[in-house]
Amino acid sequence: MTKELFLEAILKIAAGVVLLSLLLFLPAGTLAWPQAWLLLGILFIPMFCAGLVMMAKNPQLLRERLDAKEREKEQKTVIGLSALMFLAAFVTAGLNYRFGWIVLPSWVPWAAAVLFLAAYALYAEVLRENVWLSRTIKVQENQKVVDTGLYGVVRHPMYMTTLLLFLSMPLVLGSLISFFIMLLYFPIIAKRIRNEEEVLDRELEGYRAYRERVKYRVIPFIW
Repeated sequence: MTKELFLEAILKIAAGVVLLSLLLFLPAGTLAWPQAWLLLGILFIPMFCAGLVMMAKNPQLLRERLDAKEREKEQKTVIGLSALMFLAAFVTAGLNYRFGWIVLPSWVPWAAAVLFLAAYALYAEVLRENVWLSRTIKVQENQKVVDTGLYGVVRHPMYMTTLLLFLSMPLVLGSLISFFIMLLYFPIIAKRIRNEEEVLDRELEGYRAYRERVKYRVIPFIW
């Protein structure tokens, strides 16, 4: 089973590399796009390393992270909207590079890459704090409310980290237009959170009291 899980993880990472490469380099019309290679590196190398750590320390968590099949009907709309957002943002970034619509200063991709890696570090901390963390909305057997660490600051620290990751990606690619496209993530994730909290209120003991204690969903003191 562990070998099968490892193979599944490798295949999904490889598929992600191929898909993202096509979405970037085909619209750009060239492989000579340094910022695209930078994004591929900072995205998939840490992802591969995180997968190895989960495989060694918590295979069940890795299994949950690989399971993207939603049980909640409403989340299929969220997934579809997210896919369209990513498609538009990455293709636009490639076209922006090809035609030079808006050229950002050379330091912007590097600063965004630093922000991206910092968000990845937060992502790793969230994985460490919550052993029940899943990509899909569900309550697992024996799951308990996590209310310490980042979960004591916001109720959904994973979405906080993905917000930082997604907003920094178009800047790594040097595309301001794609950055504005990625801002659509706010209403998309708000829709997901509403449904998720309905499920957790209904099925996870103690979550309603936790929601009353920790007021902010994603951004401390703001949202």
